[in-house]
Amino acid sequence: LTPPCFSLPATMLAPRTLSRSLLLKGRPAVATRTRLRAHSSAALDDHDAGETAQMTMVAAINDALRVALRSDPTAVVFGEDVGFGGVFRCTMGLRDEFGTERVLNMPINEQGLIGFGIGLSAVGGTAIAEVQFADYIFPAMDQICNEAAKFRYRSGAEFDVGGLTIRAPANAVGHGGHYHSQSPEAYFAHTPGLKVVYPRDAYTAKGLLLACIRDRNPCLFFEPKILYRSSVGEVPVGDYELPIGKAEVLREGTDVTCVAWGAQVHTMLKACERAEADGVSVEAIDLATIAPWDLHTIRDSVKKTGRLLVTHEAPLTAGFGAEIAASIQEHCFEYLEAPIARITGADTPFPLAFEKIYLPDELKVYDALVKTARF
Repeated sequence: LTPPCFSLPATMLAPRTLSRSLLLKGRPAVATRTRLRAHSSAALDDHDAGETAQMTMVAAINDALRVALRSDPTAVVFGEDVGFGGVFRCTMGLRDEFGTERVLNMPINEQGLIGFGIGLSAVGGTAIAEVQFADYIFPAMDQICNEAAKFRYRSGAEFDVGGLTIRAPANAVGHGGHYHSQSPEAYFAHTPGLKVVYPRDAYTAKGLLLACIRDRNPCLFFEPKILYRSSVGEVPVGDYELPIGKAEVLREGTDVTCVAWGAQVHTMLKACERAEADGVSVEAIDLATIAPWDLHTIRDSVKKTGRLLVTHEAPLTAGFGAEIAASIQEHCFEYLEAPIARITGADTPFPLAFEKIYLPDELKVYDALVKTARF
């Protein structure tokens, strides 16, 4: 599926050779400075990142896309309104720098734009799609789950669409209602062949997005849109990647293990601080990758604490927290001192007027942490 008036440059039909030079630099949000620890991103201390700049998550994602386009001549960014910067301005300035053949506006047709990405990736291109809101990814479910996810398997590994990355803004934003607030990660975690990733801040957004773009499997990259401008931190201005499939322990504790991802990480951390004041020591873990998820880090933590709470914005029933709970019950049964708790969104459509009641907020997580610790 190729949009009118668009043809693949000859360079896109050749096998990909990716540059990973640490010397490549994106456009910083503000003046650069020497390397500092990013807020809640301990991995920055372990990464030889060189110069950093303070960036919002929007700026970090824009920087990652710019690095990808500069370092990979086969990379193409496309989606609804991306040529104008996108509805959240994540692609601002990219069309001016890289041209209309590499930054494409697409029609309002999610199935079509993902189909285009599958085709581009199948012939050796790096396809970076933007679905304007994660809520509107569902018309493309057939293309994602039946085509992209199975492309390598159905060809006996002769072909693949590993160059496909799908970006989509997800989670609540404060006023989005039922069509602009959903968290659809569990739908895709159920489909073998896909990787599903959730950053928690500007630093992880850039590093994980570049890792997804270069991973040889189709990846879904859900961006917590409420963090686009509220998450500000030190981000390397160069080219770096963070590992997919690796959770991160953000704070150590001895009484309860708490797991979250995306924007819910910040809610979890506030609840952990409140519980600490009540004498409950919580080990907080950012899962970061939904598929493949890091069982080992959570298992090792639960063996130490004997208790687990999982919190996410998606509804309770069949939310990804259920998979984590079932796996930990299987692997850590003899270590558990309390029932595994889940604090999630409700099993209702996402409400507008009652969003505050629906969301798993700091107090709900805090109450569950204390209850679990004192069981």
